[in-house]
Amino acid sequence: MNPQPLPALTSGDPSAWDQALYAFLVEKGNRSGSRRTVESYSRMLWPFFAERSLTPDRVKPADVLAWVHGIGKSGRTPSSTTVGARIACLSSCFRFLIRMGLALSNPCDAVERPRSVQSTARGYSADEVRRLLAVVPDSIAGRRDRAILLTFVLTGRRRTEVIDLRAGDLSLEGETCFYAYRGKGGKRGRRELPHPAYEAICASLADVGKELAVMGPEESLWQAAARPQGVTSGTFYARFRRYLRLAGLGPTGIHVLRHTAAKLRRDAGESIEAVSAFLDHSSLAVTTVYLRRLEGQEDRAWREVAEAIGL
Repeated sequence: MNPQPLPALTSGDPSAWDQALYAFLVEKGNRSGSRRTVESYSRMLWPFFAERSLTPDRVKPADVLAWVHGIGKSGRTPSSTTVGARIACLSSCFRFLIRMGLALSNPCDAVERPRSVQSTARGYSADEVRRLLAVVPDSIAGRRDRAILLTFVLTGRRRTEVIDLRAGDLSLEGETCFYAYRGKGGKRGRRELPHPAYEAICASLADVGKELAVMGPEESLWQAAARPQGVTSGTFYARFRRYLRLAGLGPTGIHVLRHTAAKLRRDAGESIEAVSAFLDHSSLAVTTVYLRRLEGQEDRAWREVAEAIGL
């Protein structure tokens, strides 16, 4: 994965430090598999060094301390989450530079990390999911959005993992459809695609004269009422927020659908370990075992979840 063009590299010849920072971002992208992570790190790193006219070998702990707690363009004092993200970004960069033999120490080690306050996970109930689906219009764009929503709720995958799905990621084995994905940290997996989501995808593709069996492997699953490359994450997010408002649900991010998938499975009687494995979490030692068992196997719990939300 290559990050988007970076400010320090678009004018004149990049310095050795510019090239080192660019290499760090490339490695970060390859390891995380997330363009958003690379873009986020880029937005923090380049201003830190450029605005202070500092090269990494001249950075002191005091510079880090002033930056991580500094007021940004928003004019607001940074939250503990923002402070922690800034430290994590810069510290990760310096660990890379030390590995490359370009730095001797990590100035972030002297800066105390803030105590993070975990927000309460929010997941919708089956009744709230039914309300959400009920406001999605029966139109070409609406049927596409319904297919996306069902895929989120029934698979529990993250935003980019769903929005980036391509025809080549799906495969039929008998009457069961499986989808392949690349998750957080570059994890690759293969799971059953619950039948209601599969049917909704096929119906949406039919709206634009597409059939999975004859589509090119790189074609997006979400083309209806969108560009050939598929609906963008930003466009779907805006539509999702509108559906929330129409359903009488408070504004929130798309990640709530991942929490919803976990909640509904727990409500359907799944064990915590099974739900953790379903989400590819690594917080439980048993998760690794469950992941091995889940790879390419049938997903038996989606039927209870689908019944709970009225499908």
